[in-house]
Amino acid sequence: MTDRRSSPRGPAPDRDRMGPTRPATLVVAGLAAAALAWLLVSSFYSRIPPLPWLPTATLLGLAVLEAYAAVNTRARIERKPGRDPVDPLVVARFVVLAKASALAGSIFAGFYAGLDAWLLVERTRAASNDVPAASAGLAASLALVGAALWLERSCRVPERPDRDAADADRERREQR
Repeated sequence: MTDRRSSPRGPAPDRDRMGPTRPATLVVAGLAAAALAWLLVSSFYSRIPPLPWLPTATLLGLAVLEAYAAVNTRARIERKPGRDPVDPLVVARFVVLAKASALAGSIFAGFYAGLDAWLLVERTRAASNDVPAASAGLAASLALVGAALWLERSCRVPERPDRDAADADRERREQR
């Protein structure tokens, strides 16, 4: 019986590791949400109340908090003066938060984009009154996606030149 991670051509890449968020995933989620929003709004717009501003404020608040976490975490990982070292478990939690927020933000952005597009096509007073809330929701969603991707990038361990030299020395010793 062979190991599922190996093949005749060599070991397979480790699929159990979490990689960076793929832009294609975010784009597909956003486009699907936009299509769903267009479909739902075109069918049920006359039955829904005016768009609320609370989701926009919530998305913007999350974006601000994640941007702050990105700046703080990067400084702690780089061990800047006056900053405590970062707990690796906290960084792992931030990465999971960032990945989830990027996906949720792209879904909200797609939904608000589809809603906004439909509202701009519709020529009623109610639709024109909802355009500012939908546009602000789209902007807040995109801000959340940006802050989440920034937080995810801030959680990466920086490359150290001294580590490269130590790895090269170790490899030379192992080859002997």
